Amino acid sequence: MRRYFYIMLWLIPVFCINAQEIQVTKTACLDQIYGLEVESESLLPMNDLNIDLGYVLYQADVEIQSEDALLEVENVRDFAAVYVNGEFQGVLRDDQKKLTLAIQPGNYAIQLYVENIGRITYGPEVLDNSKGLFGNCFLDGQTIQNWKITELKIRDCEVESLSFAKKSLHGPGFYNGCFEIESPHVIYLDISGWGMGEAWVNGYYIGSYWEAEKQRTIQIPVSVLKKGNNEVVIFDLKNNEQKILRLSNKPVFD
Repeated sequence: MRRYFYIMLWLIPVFCINAQEIQVTKTACLDQIYGLEVESESLLPMNDLNIDLGYVLYQADVEIQSEDALLEVENVRDFAAVYVNGEFQGVLRDDQKKLTLAIQPGNYAIQLYVENIGRITYGPEVLDNSKGLFGNCFLDGQTIQNWKITELKIRDCEVESLSFAKKSLHGPGFYNGCFEIESPHVIYLDISGWGMGEAWVNGYYIGSYWEAEKQRTIQIPVSVLKKGNNEVVIFDLKNNEQKILRLSNKPVFD
């Protein structure tokens, strides 16, 4: 029995990882995965763009005439990260359609990065299944017009083909880091502190995350891991300016 106990103690350092840190050293801009681009006087839902799932960028030039300008969108399906000149301002949801912008008066470019989280496939609401932004978008009561709408092929992209560089990002984008393991085994990617997005390990998509959820980890399948160096890529919508990911030997909850 004592010999068995000593053997188990010897194995623990090999198979357990206690919050091993992964330094995020490189980034990639979203323009590498732009898809369909459309110019429209008004907002268009994803349905009109033949986009079923994923992300779309809505951009427009605006003139802000007062401090604490109020942005309001009639319909948000399902989540939008709001940036002005590449600086994060806040989020919009279907139950939170107004946002006060903390910027001074002037001319700006506004960017709304929208994710369609999923579609309703049954029940009475299936008839009202538009996604993205639609209806009117107001800034201090004035309608914003002349939108540039861009499909973001994030979930369909091949992350191995992205061009990464050691530079800071303004706005959402991809982040790259590496970690080493002695042998493939069950481990979890801890995304605590990050906002909302997707994750890949060694080019294999492992799942999505959202800071509003209690679970802070994504399980990495053993089949995608390899002995030695492994690469992780994160897409983050909110740009919380995080620089570190972690590995854990068990799920982490908030």
